[in-house]
Amino acid sequence: MRCKYSYCKTAGIEAEYCVNMLDVFKDKILSLLKRRDYQPIKPKQFAKALGVEQQDYAEFKKAFDELREAGQVVIGSGNAVQLPAMTSKITGRFRANPKGFGFIIPLQSNANGDLFVPASNTAGAMTGDIVEASAVRQGMRDGKIRYTGRVTNILERANDRFVGTLMKGEAGWYVQPDGNGFTEQITVDDVTAKGAKAKDKVVVEILSYPSERHLARGVILKVLGRAGQYEAEIASVIEQFRLPGEFEQDCISQAKKAAENFKPDLATEILSHRGHREHREKEYDRISSDAGREDITGKIVITIDPADAKDFDDAISIERDANGNRLLGVHIADVSSFVTTGSALDVEGKERGNSTYLPGRVIPMLPEVLSNGICSLQPGQKRYCKSAYIGYDDDGKVISRRYANSVMCSAARLTYTDADRILKGHTKDFSAEVVTLIKEMETLAKIIEARREKAGMLHLDLPETELIYDDAGRVVDAEPADTSYPHTIIEMFMVEANEAVASLIDRLKIPFLRRIHPEPNELGLKELGRLLKTVGLSLPSKAGRAEIQNVLDAVRGRDAEYAVNMFVLRSFEKAEYSPMDMGHYALASRQYCHFTSPIRRYADLTVHRILDGYLHGDEEVKVTKGELAEIGKHITFTEERAEDAERELKTVLLLQMLSGRIGDEMDTVVTGVTSFGVFVRCRKFGVEGLIPLEQLGPDEWRFNQKAYCVTGAGSGYTIGLGQKMRVRIVSVNVPARQLNLEPAKPLVEKPRPRKSKAKKQFPRKKRGSKRRR
Repeated sequence: MRCKYSYCKTAGIEAEYCVNMLDVFKDKILSLLKRRDYQPIKPKQFAKALGVEQQDYAEFKKAFDELREAGQVVIGSGNAVQLPAMTSKITGRFRANPKGFGFIIPLQSNANGDLFVPASNTAGAMTGDIVEASAVRQGMRDGKIRYTGRVTNILERANDRFVGTLMKGEAGWYVQPDGNGFTEQITVDDVTAKGAKAKDKVVVEILSYPSERHLARGVILKVLGRAGQYEAEIASVIEQFRLPGEFEQDCISQAKKAAENFKPDLATEILSHRGHREHREKEYDRISSDAGREDITGKIVITIDPADAKDFDDAISIERDANGNRLLGVHIADVSSFVTTGSALDVEGKERGNSTYLPGRVIPMLPEVLSNGICSLQPGQKRYCKSAYIGYDDDGKVISRRYANSVMCSAARLTYTDADRILKGHTKDFSAEVVTLIKEMETLAKIIEARREKAGMLHLDLPETELIYDDAGRVVDAEPADTSYPHTIIEMFMVEANEAVASLIDRLKIPFLRRIHPEPNELGLKELGRLLKTVGLSLPSKAGRAEIQNVLDAVRGRDAEYAVNMFVLRSFEKAEYSPMDMGHYALASRQYCHFTSPIRRYADLTVHRILDGYLHGDEEVKVTKGELAEIGKHITFTEERAEDAERELKTVLLLQMLSGRIGDEMDTVVTGVTSFGVFVRCRKFGVEGLIPLEQLGPDEWRFNQKAYCVTGAGSGYTIGLGQKMRVRIVSVNVPARQLNLEPAKPLVEKPRPRKSKAKKQFPRKKRGSKRRR
């Protein structure tokens, strides 16, 4: 992590940059201190554990001192860095447990961590609420003071609307909320006002919050449909995650106007002119030049996307230059030509942050007249794009880069399956030019991949699942997602284009939104090494990308592959959008941004605008790093929200399918062990379930946190990460998102009752008899 003061020309921007760097260091300091395995160390050792370079130590020290002055960090015994002790009064965010108790995550971290709150002391607090609480000392455990809490005041309610299933009980109507955020029933009256019926999915608004003596009361705002039906479940997830709905009329009007004014088919206009062919071509060149765009409509340019894709925002061409070197063209839909800064579409796109891809449904960032229309690089249609041309030598080394505003016409729309068929020799249905291009793409991608892997790019293998629907839209099965090599081809080319554009803007010294991925800290790698030992692998104490990739390579195709890949992923910080110059660790990229998907990501649109300014000779700084930092935080949130919503809906649809398969058996692999059970992941469906300890077999099962396994006290049988298990479905609780399992066959035999052994009775020898004989 380097603070490049030369990054900014003006003192104002430089000062702002340093402030942002301080925030980065503060976050990293607090994150390290909050780790469970953190052991207090001195400041110099602490900086080393964070990977702070010598030239950055001054900034680190300033951030550390500010945290210390604010009381968020203290120097304890032995001059060691640690969090302050828990005080008698704390403020934090409440997290409820289905069993009634809860925890408070303090807003200001402390050395004792989260505060346990017994069920009788929650005062009706719900998950996400900001609360005040008193903390009472309860003795010592594992060398640390234990506290319990009592909620004394609820400062801010996190939610007043919930989605759930309407049920009829003995005491009346109630709504059972979805998910595990809030699990208590909400009583409702007058359900007929909205025409609601039992087992309908509904949106309920809280009128009175729960207390020690009463359940929450609410009113039904909306009926979403019958629980279990696809449309109802997707509407439920949209409500639950507060995903955006329909576009406002001003956005629709702006998009329609852009579509009406879009006339790229200049050739068609010119063909209508009377005159010779030479005149028409000359006139076309003139108009195309006047538009300020390079005409590449005559090039063989193709798109490769999933079969169900509707928006095509990236296309590829490959040529040879005068010296015989390969010239990769990455052509990206020019959304910035239609969405101007500050317009209604821009404001809405920024708020949405990105498109959300749910199973069977897309919630677009931009109206479909743009995303699926004039911005989509559809085959046979002239489209505006921004082109990045990257030249390579035979070793895949970048020897040239050039950028242009272009007008293109896709020669073919291929699916990944189509491209894979071509690579396997099934070329009958495709033109010779397209076949040649696909083979050239494969060759170049492999050269680039080899170069990037040599540089340290990490390849995590976390398989995804594709749902299979029947004619009625119900999920009836699932299968592993396609991972054929064309996916890697496109990934390599997109990474190269993203890096090329980031490098250009970096040289221009213009602030921009980067895609950053910090390197793991020392404790994170130490914990990763400990976990790897549980599956028989080792990691050097000073591990770098090469050593991590060696571990990933060692488990490829083994039972522990998924678990190890998850270990590695969790040892990293999440990638995010930020103007900070920190590089992308997993990609081994010093300069990186997102440029290749402006139809579906707002970050890419901001980068396109800077590139457009460069192409028009306007390199003025229009957005400050502070403004970019705020945008980055927001769109990082919307991206994570979209991923969570997609995961939630996929889980719901899979659990609904599995609820009709009680008693069926599945092949799984152990992905987690806890003091209450074993988590396993189904290989086929990609869904996780829990085997409670009492279901493992007739033994006393004990959790070994150090070895990360559970062991039968009597049998000695051990269950650890990566272990294969054949399981049976016991029950499914869709509202709670729970899949309960048991081993298909007993892991240990039931111990036989011991038979009492009676002592054999022998006649007593008479004393002295031996002497008499």
